[in-house]
Amino acid sequence: MNFKYIITDYITGKSVRNIGPEASRQIFEKFLVDEKGYAKEDICVDEELIVQFKGEDYISSIDLIVSCKDKALMAITCVAGSIGSYEREILAGARLVHDYQIPFAVSTDARDAVVMDTLSGKTVGKGLDAIPSKQEALELIESIEYKPLDKDRKEREMIIYRSFNLEKVNK
Repeated sequence: MNFKYIITDYITGKSVRNIGPEASRQIFEKFLVDEKGYAKEDICVDEELIVQFKGEDYISSIDLIVSCKDKALMAITCVAGSIGSYEREILAGARLVHDYQIPFAVSTDARDAVVMDTLSGKTVGKGLDAIPSKQEALELIESIEYKPLDKDRKEREMIIYRSFNLEKVNK
């Protein structure tokens, strides 16, 4: 193993391979804590997501899940390329990873971001300023109604997530 590509994850303190979008994720993790006021404990790294396709389980993960008052608020994918290319993937992930739909789905390269309303799929903000701060999150969480994904849509969302997420599946 080439150790020059091993770095320490800012949130977990664990060693991770610095390949692909990892540099973006590290920058964004620091941004969430230093600029937006979240505690490291508010951020879950690599939340496992298992989707079924043709009777088989495919294990993947959501890069970051930011929670507030013990409820997930944002599902985030950190990318090395075009953030727009990952919008549909993170929307599906935000709809599937818990027994309720996480209110916001975010695609970011740590320089820019797209924030989407998970229920509608519509973009509600662009740029890093659109990421809610911890203080804004504390206010938002009071008015958000958490809804489960309609069972008829679940299989379709799993297919979409798996299709967009093949490089993470079974890694």
